Amino acid sequence: MRSLPDRIRHVISFEVIGLALVTPLGALAFGQPMLDIGVLSAIIAVIATLWNLVYNYLFDIVLRYARHTTAKGTAMRVFHAVLFEVGLLAVLMPFIAGYLGISLWQALAMDLSFALFYMAYAFIFNWVYDRLFPLPEWQMQS
Repeated sequence: MRSLPDRIRHVISFEVIGLALVTPLGALAFGQPMLDIGVLSAIIAVIATLWNLVYNYLFDIVLRYARHTTAKGTAMRVFHAVLFEVGLLAVLMPFIAGYLGISLWQALAMDLSFALFYMAYAFIFNWVYDRLFPLPEWQMQS
């Protein structure tokens, strides 16, 4: 299982790279000022970072209990990313609507767009991160 410093490195690098990608793309896609999307994205990143720490820790505990390892194949990575985004979606939709002064339907569309982007991004980022920083337990299973 990953150490706390490793989890912190993971979360910070995930959010910094994600913000650098999503802010200009979100401003362009939704016709909102870059500053508004940037501030919104930064606040969402803080919420997502806290959720990420808690979610990944709990997911690893459950995975280790159920499968006796924290190694993830493709199907488990897809499940992991989808479940993460569903939980985040429930919290963020009302916040986005209130911050931008848009309807809940518009916020849902925007949040789903962010979620789809971040699901793909999380899948790729986590796969690369696991290759760059593998756990010793994974090498013993090969």
